[in-house]
Amino acid sequence: MNKKIQLLSILFLGVSQFAFSQIKEEKLVLNKKREPEVKKIEKKKTSVETIKNYPPEEKSQNPVKYTITDVPAVSDFKTSTIQGEDVAPKFDGTAQNNYVQFGMGNYGKILLDGNVSKVLDNKIEVGADVHLLSTSGLKKDYDWKSKQTSASFGAFLNSYGEKGKFNLNAEYGLNNYNYYGIYALEPAADVDLKQKVNQFKVNGYYDFYSNEILNDVRVKSSFLKDHFDAQENQVSILANLSKHAVELGKSGINLNADLGVGLEAVKTDFEIGNKNSSNFFNTNLAPKVTFRKGESYLMLGSSFSFLNAKNSNTQMEQMKNNKTYWFPQAEFQVAAAKEFKFYGGVDGGLKLNTYGDLLQANPYALSDQYLKPTETKYHFYVGLRGDIDETLKYDFSAGFGKMKDIMFFKANNLFDNNYTLNRSAYDFANTFSAVYDDGNVSDIKGSVQYFPLENLIIDGEVRFTKYSLKNYDNIYNVPLVNASIGAKYTMLDKKLLLGFKGIFASDRTTNSYAIEGVGSPNMIFQSTENTNDKVGGYADLNLSAEYKIHKNFSIFALGNNLLSSKYQTYKGYKVLGAQILGGVKITF
Repeated sequence: MNKKIQLLSILFLGVSQFAFSQIKEEKLVLNKKREPEVKKIEKKKTSVETIKNYPPEEKSQNPVKYTITDVPAVSDFKTSTIQGEDVAPKFDGTAQNNYVQFGMGNYGKILLDGNVSKVLDNKIEVGADVHLLSTSGLKKDYDWKSKQTSASFGAFLNSYGEKGKFNLNAEYGLNNYNYYGIYALEPAADVDLKQKVNQFKVNGYYDFYSNEILNDVRVKSSFLKDHFDAQENQVSILANLSKHAVELGKSGINLNADLGVGLEAVKTDFEIGNKNSSNFFNTNLAPKVTFRKGESYLMLGSSFSFLNAKNSNTQMEQMKNNKTYWFPQAEFQVAAAKEFKFYGGVDGGLKLNTYGDLLQANPYALSDQYLKPTETKYHFYVGLRGDIDETLKYDFSAGFGKMKDIMFFKANNLFDNNYTLNRSAYDFANTFSAVYDDGNVSDIKGSVQYFPLENLIIDGEVRFTKYSLKNYDNIYNVPLVNASIGAKYTMLDKKLLLGFKGIFASDRTTNSYAIEGVGSPNMIFQSTENTNDKVGGYADLNLSAEYKIHKNFSIFALGNNLLSSKYQTYKGYKVLGAQILGGVKITF
């Protein structure tokens, strides 16, 4: 029976490139084995209690075991234009911390990854990594430059003490690219469209092995500057206080009490356009209590935010806003069995929209943004999840929420209406600005992980999100449906690893501009806005393979966007067509 399943799995991976359509190009990232890394901890999306039992001596002696892991219902992947998600194969069970990886492909693609770490005698682990990905862009599609280079250089330190673990990491990131998405004008080939973003981050994290009183403390800081002299400084501190596993008599019910205390400050200044400036200082308190019996639980809590906000630009005097917010926090789970767990709850919160966040979602955002926080007044949800025989893991849920100042991106018109193509890089109707509106959101999401064999993993995710806005008929540049499907298969005694990832999205509504030159002798541009334009959906396919020739030497090949559909992520911004990249990996 297992042989039949293996043959079907190989056939599935072999023909899948013909059965699906194309994928956004995706960012190749390192297979970083250090832990706990601050960024990864923040991405954890589960209300289930974390059991801490990892003094370093015990952890290092534990063999690798097959386990079912919790995953978010929707991945953190966000497509970009020239690159996309990492589909490089990873031998998770036999991965080594120290390696160098190099590859080359069409579109002038160059990939370089490296990671090195060492554990010292005093229980301190130090390490560093580097990532570089560059491409020459779409030379046949655009007369002007669309090349892009992204790089990151990081260093980290892990220290294991008697009571807890300390992590410190620093990272410098560079993204050098062009505002190449020009659809309404025909500039010269040598037009300067350059944008460059530098960002330096330092994060620290201390986690106590026990959950007694002080649970963990984390500090984050970020310093950002772009090609147009925009600057953003951000710092946040979060401490979690807790008292867990308090038995309530002989009922079998345990009580967990938690209090989160957070401070966050963001200062952003722009130097072009209206020269917007913003300054936010937010204090957050989140008390909660959880009653747990077995795998069933009831969590009751609240979240309080105290925001001090200041905004100013050349068009208005400084505006100040001091406000206190309250948000409900509650969740329950009724576990009839590990296969069927019914859950539901309500949450809400305040999100500070930063320039750095905007660039992550849309790198073509104008370097002049009016920043406001987004408030989720409440969000109700219900769902069903479970683990069937350690073979199938699923999570399905539906929700409804009310929000204020929902942030999305609207296309910009020309800033200078004079009849000239000798204009700034961002002045070709090729950038976007954040806009805000109040409204309701309805969402349905689901995820499935399937483990039919020890060496085969299949996963899928889908999310439906519908916004009903107060002032806009449609939300711009947000798809109604996102979905993905993936598979990893190892064979030949784990020497060969095959991977597949398909990513799908429905079309999006956007605004756009048709621009014509009229008038004489004072020539000017006249533009007409279309508020119901469409950016087509896509189906994007990736395949990957890595073969271990030696325990320290591998060769790999990646195929991205194999159906070669040059769809658009935002109006005017096409992605690369079919890409093939091959390379070598040396571990030591």
